[in-house]
Amino acid sequence: MRLAQKMTGYVLLAATLSAAPMSAALAALDANEETHLTFMREEEKLARDVYLSFADMYPNAGVFANIAMGSEQTHTDTMRDKLNQFNLPDPNPNTNNLPSSLGVFTGADYGSYFTEKFNFLVDWGSNSELDALYAGAFIEELDMNDIVQCPTAVQELKNIGANDCGLNYTNQRALKNSYSSLLDGSESHLRSYVGQIEAIIGVGNYQAQYLPQATVDTILGR
Repeated sequence: MRLAQKMTGYVLLAATLSAAPMSAALAALDANEETHLTFMREEEKLARDVYLSFADMYPNAGVFANIAMGSEQTHTDTMRDKLNQFNLPDPNPNTNNLPSSLGVFTGADYGSYFTEKFNFLVDWGSNSELDALYAGAFIEELDMNDIVQCPTAVQELKNIGANDCGLNYTNQRALKNSYSSLLDGSESHLRSYVGQIEAIIGVGNYQAQYLPQATVDTILGR
């Protein structure tokens, strides 16, 4: 399985997934793994909710609805299922009660963080369709970073280091598989958004917004 070793600026630990014992998928998570998985449930919901909002604003831009109702919905459900697999509470159990759950984040630790992010991103994208595309690309860059290593919000709240949670930390086969799938999806989404952006600003003119430029260029095949 490809672990998307494209993250210039930090190192992914290589994992031989086939060598992991079957019991690893069922072993209890440590506190850092639990925190990260809970955070990613909300971050995938954030992406879905923002894209659904943009789809409503710009109905002729099919990219938002396609990503939101396709893979982002799957990603939010996957993170829910991982929480259930490890007997962890869902911070947003009403995620799929649309439209009432749109932009509503109820997690005890990070609900306010994601509410703020949702409002900021939707406000940004409301300026124009191009701004919405940039906001979408930003989300995907942020998401890739936060899958691989500890998100900044987690580091600050839990007082842990960047390498103390995420894909480059966990040895859980079930998490590695799921996080790798999320990475693949985010790479694809970033390419989609950048393609739309560069149709307006010119091919090759997109500048990375969160990840290192070299990382983004590699993902874009440059």
